[in-house]
Amino acid sequence: MSGAYSGWLIGAALLLALISLITAIRNRPMGLVLLAGLALIEVALLVQAGIAVARLSEVKQETATFIGYLAGTVVIPPAAVWWGKAERTRWGPGVIVVAGFTVAVMTGRLLQLWNGTA
Repeated sequence: MSGAYSGWLIGAALLLALISLITAIRNRPMGLVLLAGLALIEVALLVQAGIAVARLSEVKQETATFIGYLAGTVVIPPAAVWWGKAERTRWGPGVIVVAGFTVAVMTGRLLQLWNGTA
């Protein structure tokens, strides 16, 4: 895994969380901007997962934990879309806030596991 790619992904997830927080504070439902942001994050996570699976032998420690985190990060954005669209109040974007922050933290943890600094 590339530190630069992971850094970009963490920044994008946190930016999505911030935009979602502003949307929730303004008491607006989830819109097209948040859906597009989640789609972008999901594509980036799938690319990261593909690269990581191809180079899985380079994981320095706790391979099972690494695979669990990798699978978890890929599942979060679709779950957030499903839950956010079901909740048509300010809590829909609130779900996206939590999802964006969770993806950022889990990606940071993946990077730690990859480098063996955990």
